[in-house]
Amino acid sequence: MIRLTELRLPIDHAPEALEAAIFKRLQISTNDLIRYEVFKRSYDARKNNVLSFIYTLDLVVKDQDALLMRFANDPHIRLAPDTSYKFLAHFDGHIKSRTTLRPVVIGFGPCGIFAALTLAQMGLKPIVLERGKPVRERTQDTWGLWRKKILNPESNVQFGEGGAGTFSDGKLWSQVKDPKFHGRKVLREFVKSGAPEEILYVSKPHIGTFRLVGVVEKMRKEIIELGGEVRFGQKVTGFEIINHVLHGIYLESGEFLEANHVVLALGHSARDTFQILHEAGVYLEAKPFSVGFRIEHPQSLIDRARLGPHAGNPLIGAADYKLVHHAKNGRSVYSFCMCPGGTVVAAASEPNRLVTNGMSQYSRNERNANAGIVVGITPADYPGGPLAGIEFQRQIESNAFVLGGSNYEAPGQLVGDFLQGNASTEFGSVIPSYKPGVHLTDLAESLPPYAIEAIREAIPVFEKKIKGFSMHDAVLTGVETRTSSPLQIKRGPNYQSINTQGLYPAGEGAGYAGGIMSAGIDGIKVAEAIALDLLATQHQD
Repeated sequence: MIRLTELRLPIDHAPEALEAAIFKRLQISTNDLIRYEVFKRSYDARKNNVLSFIYTLDLVVKDQDALLMRFANDPHIRLAPDTSYKFLAHFDGHIKSRTTLRPVVIGFGPCGIFAALTLAQMGLKPIVLERGKPVRERTQDTWGLWRKKILNPESNVQFGEGGAGTFSDGKLWSQVKDPKFHGRKVLREFVKSGAPEEILYVSKPHIGTFRLVGVVEKMRKEIIELGGEVRFGQKVTGFEIINHVLHGIYLESGEFLEANHVVLALGHSARDTFQILHEAGVYLEAKPFSVGFRIEHPQSLIDRARLGPHAGNPLIGAADYKLVHHAKNGRSVYSFCMCPGGTVVAAASEPNRLVTNGMSQYSRNERNANAGIVVGITPADYPGGPLAGIEFQRQIESNAFVLGGSNYEAPGQLVGDFLQGNASTEFGSVIPSYKPGVHLTDLAESLPPYAIEAIREAIPVFEKKIKGFSMHDAVLTGVETRTSSPLQIKRGPNYQSINTQGLYPAGEGAGYAGGIMSAGIDGIKVAEAIALDLLATQHQD
């Protein structure tokens, strides 16, 4: 198979123009092309008046070797890499010695799902423990907070089947290195479970919340059909570790589950479990993360600024953005988890604390665009050990809860008022999407002074890149604290905890991922590490 890159066509090209461009570029006839598929389609918005689609294509042609030789000096015509997934092993269920215990996966977000699915596909019949509820019941509880201001600490935007990724934009791209194309497996598994096929080739694929619900359910069904077990409402309360070796886990129900291969796919909000791990002696380290606000603009404003005359083109969809500024006080300010045509959502997981996040449906057709505008912080800002970042988050979230009126309404402020240091009293043209509601106030007290200073400096700078970004009526909604895990559960090259044999920290909560895609990839890698350990043990026996 041949890979052809950098094939450009006008945004509004006819479907048949793509095939014609292939013939012209490769200088072949119609009979020489057996088949082709789009591997990637992107566009460059830096010159929005002359937008083009940029294609990467995989093709099967007659006399492939001769064609490659003819274009030997052309870097855009090469042999296509093999992106198919290859399982490291397949177990028949008769695993010897100590390894007769089934692997356990704690957490059923993107990382836990792909760890469990890969283990199941290799014949290892994992047991999944999820503290929350199945995704449809969880959705009802989540709406309970959004509509009725009732928080369920065990079933919310953070906890439950699908993890935090379910109530998000469903973005499926990542900047992690992926030499073995694990990301292709993630995408293919999603498509197999009902995601739109276009996620395999569009440059910034996403699924959206409503579609993710069905996708997650089908993946759970496959795990169970392959012999796996998914237990909901199973909260882990302790770990039995003897001489730095894991022997099992304790559940809130009183059950002790013997285990020696446990995937920790906790997510970034499992604060109580982090505490338990710390008390059990598992090595943790504080790590940098970011805090800030959500900002909302009319999506039409973003479309015009980013796409110019192509704004509204259905082939492109709602425009996004990515912004970075290095402030004079040394802080970095950047856009985070940008959600085109989406909504700001209540994402709290602890009572009397307030957290926001962004979410989009597949259509991305809501009136507002939103993104986190966040400031980077480091353990120097929250000294005190590996759990100090959690306490830092809690302080900010508790304060935001009070600023919003102590009823899960979020504190908010118009951008113009924020820049001028004035409390806001009424909304303008932008009506915030956050439910249960936004309480206008002065956000200056919601974050540390250095963060407020940096954001006030950054917004006018972002205006130079996106006209209208600093519009007076745009709305800031506080607070965004769950950008990433505030700690890392350190692991070695075998993916096991550096001081606890049998414990496999994974995903975003453990500090090794940052979104659905990277979490899924990490889940696959950890499943492979468990398989390799089991193979090594069998060989020794």
